[in-house]
Amino acid sequence: MTARPAGRAERAPAKLNLGLRIVGRRGDGYHLLDSVFVAIDLADRIWVEADPSGPKGVALEVDGGPRELADPARNLAARAASAFLEAAGLEASVRVLLEKRVPVGAGLGGGSSDAGAVLRALAGCFPRAIGAGRLAELALALGADVPFFLDPRPARVSGVGECIAPLSDWPAFPVLVATPAPPLPTAEVFEAWDRSPGALTPSEPGRNLARLPALLAARTADRAADSELTALLGNDLEPAATRLRPGIARVRAEIERAGARAVGMSGSGPSVFGVFRDERSAQAAAERGRWEASDRVHVGRTLASWGVV
Repeated sequence: MTARPAGRAERAPAKLNLGLRIVGRRGDGYHLLDSVFVAIDLADRIWVEADPSGPKGVALEVDGGPRELADPARNLAARAASAFLEAAGLEASVRVLLEKRVPVGAGLGGGSSDAGAVLRALAGCFPRAIGAGRLAELALALGADVPFFLDPRPARVSGVGECIAPLSDWPAFPVLVATPAPPLPTAEVFEAWDRSPGALTPSEPGRNLARLPALLAARTADRAADSELTALLGNDLEPAATRLRPGIARVRAEIERAGARAVGMSGSGPSVFGVFRDERSAQAAAERGRWEASDRVHVGRTLASWGVV
């Protein structure tokens, strides 16, 4: 009897970096980071259909995003599916449908989240095919952010992305995220940082953990606390990214002008986010902001725990 195709739906949320420090560099050139990752309610939608009877291969359909996303060789979701089949030794046919909503090349981890969602889905379709450790290895081979998206709950992420320490009791909080055009490739930002005179950030264990939850949960005005929060959200890559994309400075200034408690850049940019005390303030900031036509602006919330987005 031929096995029936199995299908699973997944959400692939974007993430924000609550601070990003470059604390070292490996011998192979990879940068060692220290950051807190939180998922937000902006998400791609993915449907994965797997037929164990084959023939082996991955078909990709994409709705939204730039044209090059439809190329399976360049799409992380399709590459994740191929890697899973190869690692599991499966002669299965996989169909991936991607509804793209997270901006590409934005520092929000959209492609990595798509890959993580596909790996989660295929692990559900073939529950005994690959162990958790091997799945994490596949994720890291696909990209530094992908391991986090296997289980995208708030976490401290370090190393080259492989060291993930989930964080409990983290508050959800309102954010406004603005992404100026054009996209900014991560490699270009790190190359620009390498050419800059900046030194490595000294490693400070617990640097952005002890105080962040209380600061993010605050709902009353406190200028000193907001100043501390801004410092904790600092991103070592922002100066290099801003040299490549001056629009980062423009949207940062606009979010600050609109009354955000604190502002930070996510990942390698160019997305900039503002933390607000409530959703109404964030929505008002989005509506009165002097945005350019090509800016992508999202008002939403971070996710205090992982589940349905």
